[in-house]
Amino acid sequence: MEIFNNHKKLYTVAGLFFLLLTYLTAIQPALQNQKNNAPLPGAEPLSGDALKGKLLYISEGCVACHTQQVRNVDMDKNFGSRPGIPADYATIKRTSLWANTATLMGTERTGPDLTNVGNRNGGKDWNLMHLFNPRSVVKESIMPAYPWLFEIKENPDSTDVVVSMPQEFMYGKTGKVVATKKALQLLAYIQSLKQLPLPEGTAEREFLYKKEPAGKGTGASASKMDGKTLYATNCQSCHQPTGEGLAGAFPPLKNSAVVNNDDQLELYVDIIMNGYDARPEYGAMAAVGTNMEFTEEHVAAIINYERSAWGNEGRPVTPDEIKKIMDFVKTKAAGK
Repeated sequence: MEIFNNHKKLYTVAGLFFLLLTYLTAIQPALQNQKNNAPLPGAEPLSGDALKGKLLYISEGCVACHTQQVRNVDMDKNFGSRPGIPADYATIKRTSLWANTATLMGTERTGPDLTNVGNRNGGKDWNLMHLFNPRSVVKESIMPAYPWLFEIKENPDSTDVVVSMPQEFMYGKTGKVVATKKALQLLAYIQSLKQLPLPEGTAEREFLYKKEPAGKGTGASASKMDGKTLYATNCQSCHQPTGEGLAGAFPPLKNSAVVNNDDQLELYVDIIMNGYDARPEYGAMAAVGTNMEFTEEHVAAIINYERSAWGNEGRPVTPDEIKKIMDFVKTKAAGK
């Protein structure tokens, strides 16, 4: 054949054939995959600070110990409301022109999964304390501390973000812990990690190997819900296993008037669902119940556990009773 005797034609045909195969086997499937797994409705690009925080998250090695993948097994229900899907990662782009996409999904869970940590535990005060000294909020934590993301000042400026750090966790230093710009950028990225709901009508993958309802299920009665597990998953990191909180950071639930008294029940439910930020001596609490989509069964189980633990002697509540208060709280919040 003449083509084999004419190097120009041979190389031209071979080059065109190579480009065609490249398109058919690599480019076209990639474009189709990108179309099939577009970002979920409501997905927003990272803010400038969150994007810089993502680079810090990678450079500080957080990807080595934390995953961002909710597997479809029952034990992962604490980390997200549904198993992860490819669309959850559609907004993750190359780190830079010269660096490939970071493996944010992770490969090991030395620490908990962070897929939904912005909803599960996105409070500013807790996360900054956790970065400065993890043992201040989780006694058994083996996470390394990141004190170089903070400054110690005797007289912080009015614009400084001061971290309410107990003296015993200050590494022997005195003064006030102030978050640097880098710490706030890392915080912005952590707070951005929120699992989005699937579009209406889209079937979710089921969690496999399900156990009896013991925490974050729906349709289970309060008696079947494990309030202790719910507390450990959603409340314990701030209020501590002992219910004593942290002085100057998080209020105690042990012997708390809000926890034990019926005349404070509306406020109690409101705090669980919508958070609280009216105590100058303590950090603001996030809207844990709303973020985690608590039902009246969840709230009743948590209240009943907290009212019976650590020497508390509050009256048990029922889901029906809590539902009426939750409906009232929602109506009141909508009217503001």
